[in-house]
Amino acid sequence: MERISSRQNALVKQFRDVAQGDVPDAMLLDGDHLIHEAIASGLTIGVVAFCERLANGPLAARLQSAGTRVVVVSDGVLDAMSPVQSPSGVVATARRPSVSLEHVLAGKPELLLMLHDVQDPGNVGAVVRAAEACGATGIVCSERTADPFGWKALRGGMGSTFRLPLAIRQPLAATIVAARSHGLRVFATTARGGTPLPECDLRVPAAILLGGEGSGLPADLLGAADARLTIPMHQPVESLNVAIAAALVIYEAARQRHMRGVHVSL
Repeated sequence: MERISSRQNALVKQFRDVAQGDVPDAMLLDGDHLIHEAIASGLTIGVVAFCERLANGPLAARLQSAGTRVVVVSDGVLDAMSPVQSPSGVVATARRPSVSLEHVLAGKPELLLMLHDVQDPGNVGAVVRAAEACGATGIVCSERTADPFGWKALRGGMGSTFRLPLAIRQPLAATIVAARSHGLRVFATTARGGTPLPECDLRVPAAILLGGEGSGLPADLLGAADARLTIPMHQPVESLNVAIAAALVIYEAARQRHMRGVHVSL
């Protein structure tokens, strides 16, 4: 098995470039869970680096038998290859999925999330995880929303990112028009003044607009929606983390659909 003990090795720089988003078609996976999820989703794994204690484990053997390039590295080299503060002991590069808006809207989309300027990658990953858990059929991210395929967002998504159709860097005004043409009713979330969430009919095919941390949705997107919804909260709380808000809205949509006889696994 190939071994690397120097931080000056070219592979170390390659991993760092991927982690920083400088390699457009690649993503960095830290931890055996994400690597297993990527393999199960049929993604192409590039190179996998293991620390010494994991080099003889079943994952390394599986990857080697599949012809994947596997290297063993010292702890110091692994620290240089992974941006994670406490690396798990295995890190890999993989080819990132490329999904168009047309693919997200293909077929009969039932529940779509649109993220406007959600800049915290941890929040993006958490939204992706909650979306899959509650049966969403896709996510569309605006141009300034954090990359869901960045290493930090991938850790938050815990594998859901590989299974849920995700279109990134999309102009949401045009996306709203496209979603409506596919029969989706567009709901914009707002801190106040919208229909209380429990009173919204989310049994219809729906696209949910969610604004970024702090600023929320701009006036043009609010005006472009078919309806506005608000999550009721006890004072003095006026707003929620975007990932929590997304989870509450799509859980309510799943609950309503389950009650009408559509099976939703929660």
